[in-house]
Amino acid sequence: MRTEQTTPSDSGAPDNGDKAAKRAVTVFPVLVLVAGVAGLVTPGTFAGWGDSVPYLLGIVMFCMGLTMTPLDFKGVAKRPWAVAIGLVAHYVIMPGLGWLIAHLLGLPPQLAAGVILVGCAPSGTASNVVTFLARGDVALSVSVATVSTVLAPLITPPLTLLLAGEYLPVDAGSMMSDILKTVLLPVLGGLVVRLVAGKVIDRVLGVMPWLSSVAIAAIVAAVVAGSADTIKGAAVSVLIAVVLHNGLGLALGYGAGKVAKLGPPASRAMAFEVGMQNSGLAASLASAHFSPLAALPAAVFSVWHNVSGALVAAWMSHRSRGEEPVAVETTGGATTPSWARQD
Repeated sequence: MRTEQTTPSDSGAPDNGDKAAKRAVTVFPVLVLVAGVAGLVTPGTFAGWGDSVPYLLGIVMFCMGLTMTPLDFKGVAKRPWAVAIGLVAHYVIMPGLGWLIAHLLGLPPQLAAGVILVGCAPSGTASNVVTFLARGDVALSVSVATVSTVLAPLITPPLTLLLAGEYLPVDAGSMMSDILKTVLLPVLGGLVVRLVAGKVIDRVLGVMPWLSSVAIAAIVAAVVAGSADTIKGAAVSVLIAVVLHNGLGLALGYGAGKVAKLGPPASRAMAFEVGMQNSGLAASLASAHFSPLAALPAAVFSVWHNVSGALVAAWMSHRSRGEEPVAVETTGGATTPSWARQD
């Protein structure tokens, strides 16, 4: 098996997917922020949108499935130890931080449960792109994100019950069913479509990040509109909780990679796989199982973790210029996302 030393900029990424993904990461926080402000200022405009949140999340996850290929799953078998470290770090650090921050800030039950639920969600859908921009180990990022998403129906509900059950009643069985319907089935459906009509999908991959961004923005608008009357009083405490949650997650994720001696590129990937959450899923679950107010931390997280992720990625990329470039498998089934791989 031959490996070739490359950097992300040399990965042969097709223009439509690579450039669209990077532009979407840049524009996405602004789009979500505008949606949030619109939901807050004119909540009546989005009246009734709350029922559409699970379907919007399904669109996001279907788009994620369309960007995947069987090669993305081979990386799990090629580096099971590194993937396992990333998975454990993700589902230990972020839920634990959510519980700790909710206690330290004395958040009211609805907001505390929302913060904890964000921590119990799988990796964020933008984490792979941000890892790419940070010159991190994209293959490891894809593997951890894939496994954390696939295992979310089995891990997120019991973790939420364990950590948030003291604040609000948690129906773990119903939550598991919702994750299966809104996350796993759409992802698998997108993967099947990619397998059946790969050449057609390759031509429109550049649209996927934008479609996902619009769907998540719509989720945020619906969530904010649903609790517009109570947001102003809770905005400061929620923002503090989100900034702490995300910032500590990025730092501890990077630290986990360093402690495990995975190397600088893999440690950068670990930072984003731990610190960036699928806040769209958290918002959907909070709205369905708790209340619109409980979904507020997820809505704020949607904006903040993309802003912080882009800033940290730029800093890491600058710091890494003197390091060894990332080793990317070029034969034998490379695990690199389709937007950063020339198929």
